[in-house]
Amino acid sequence: MDWLSGIEQLRRRHESGVLVTVAAVRGHAPREAGAKMLVSQHETWGTVGGGNLEAVAIERARGALPAPELITLSLNDKVPTQHGVQCCGGEVTLLLEPLNVAPAVAIFGIGHVGMELARIMARHDLDLHLVDTRAGQLSPERLAPLHDARARVRVHAVPIAPEQVLAELPQGTHVLVMTHDHAEDLAICDQALRTARVGSIGLIGSTAKRGNFRRRLEDAGHPDPLSRIRCPVGIPTVTGKNPATVAVSVAAELLVLMQAELRTPEPLAAPRP
Repeated sequence: MDWLSGIEQLRRRHESGVLVTVAAVRGHAPREAGAKMLVSQHETWGTVGGGNLEAVAIERARGALPAPELITLSLNDKVPTQHGVQCCGGEVTLLLEPLNVAPAVAIFGIGHVGMELARIMARHDLDLHLVDTRAGQLSPERLAPLHDARARVRVHAVPIAPEQVLAELPQGTHVLVMTHDHAEDLAICDQALRTARVGSIGLIGSTAKRGNFRRRLEDAGHPDPLSRIRCPVGIPTVTGKNPATVAVSVAAELLVLMQAELRTPEPLAAPRP
């Protein structure tokens, strides 16, 4: 299977990878400049020439790669190698580019603020899950502004118990709770705290709602629940209550969280359930 097909597979599986490209060739080499290989934790697609050259690239790709890097390998029998001799006689420079797992965001409640937030987040490279118990909020006509979204938008119309969607979300999904019903909000927050796969949790509301939810979630068995739930969600210094203003505040806070995740390199991730 070629590397392009591999990228599509990794996106569907919410799995990271590294794209390896033959950036330059001097002398004789098994592949020409521009040849590519995709590396995941357990698979590869395509080839950059096999042998020690390819084995070194795969080994480096499966380590913690914080940023794109170039490695140059000589292909002759007089240089030390890790995985056998290649005596083509040339020199190959490889470019290794990390393809990070796209972040995932789930908005529970596509009301005034939720829709404005969806419009902002849809402009980013991520998986965007929209959840609402009111079918009309997720109609094609209402979601028409998202038709040219860069994000991969997934709609979850659930007439009851929206918290059940949490079990379907990718590992590390950022959850934003802003439904029309505080009882729904509470049920979603309760289940989110019980769901290991959930990343950050943001809850829209006032300081009064924050105190009320803290007490109720403590009664439900969650010690210090607001250590994981940001409420009121958004940047505190943005105080406007217009839906578009609130959405910008929430989106900005969320983008800061997602950028912090990208600054922490890890070895290639296993497929996320």
